Amino acid sequence: MRTPRSGRPPRRSRGASPAGREGAAPAGACWLFGTHAVAAALANPNRVFQRLLVTEPEHPALLAAKEAGAVIRIEPEIVPRARLDDMLGEDAVHQGVAVLVKALPNLTLEEALERPGPVLVLDQVTDPRNVGAILRSAAAFGAACLVVQDRNAPEETAVLAKAASGALETVPMVREVNLSRAIEALQKGGCWTVGLDAGGGLLDGPSFKGRRVALVLGAEGKGLRRLTRESCDEIAGLYMPGEMESLNVSVAAAVGLYELARERMPNTYQPPATKKPT
Repeated sequence: MRTPRSGRPPRRSRGASPAGREGAAPAGACWLFGTHAVAAALANPNRVFQRLLVTEPEHPALLAAKEAGAVIRIEPEIVPRARLDDMLGEDAVHQGVAVLVKALPNLTLEEALERPGPVLVLDQVTDPRNVGAILRSAAAFGAACLVVQDRNAPEETAVLAKAASGALETVPMVREVNLSRAIEALQKGGCWTVGLDAGGGLLDGPSFKGRRVALVLGAEGKGLRRLTRESCDEIAGLYMPGEMESLNVSVAAAVGLYELARERMPNTYQPPATKKPT
């Protein structure tokens, strides 16, 4: 779990308030909904809760959090499903549970690099669903953190959290004002920065043995900006023998992380017994 040791105070989440007036989130807070997102939030000791709404006393989100060893630190409010629909909007797939939380504290890049694993850097990827999916892949492949440019990245919202399927609670999002300076800091911190884009060689995971890698990905369609591209140690692309020339940025992130993990891959793999399909 991320630890709130220092960093800037969380900002107000733009566009994070649900549709209903009762569900309007106060400054510095947002609603999260959906079984996986809420269960993960409840299991995060660094979360500060304001309200917890469920449609049944033994909701699967509560059970999952308790199975993970969490102590539920807020009294659930039992509400009709129609009330959640009204608060969160008819399009919200809330699965009968929602929690109002304060935004997680921002870690510095130096703090995030104390965690093991590769690093992901996003250059103006703004779709919260893509960022959430990237967080999920980052958690699956043991990435240390996700670095984004502060003013060109989505804030903590229910949409992002639901796409992340719990990974928002375990993979820090580090917000930096200047991405080129952040890449320079990563290089000074011992990371080999690889821009995932066309025009270079092929990304070859085993060739990075002994080196910590930071994968830098650009926005879909635009790719890496010139200054970001020039800041990377090298440019590499993914092997795609089929007819498509590009991938969705979240898929590209997952493939890139898999390629980096390939060198450490055991001959046989048995998933931990505690893991459940999501």
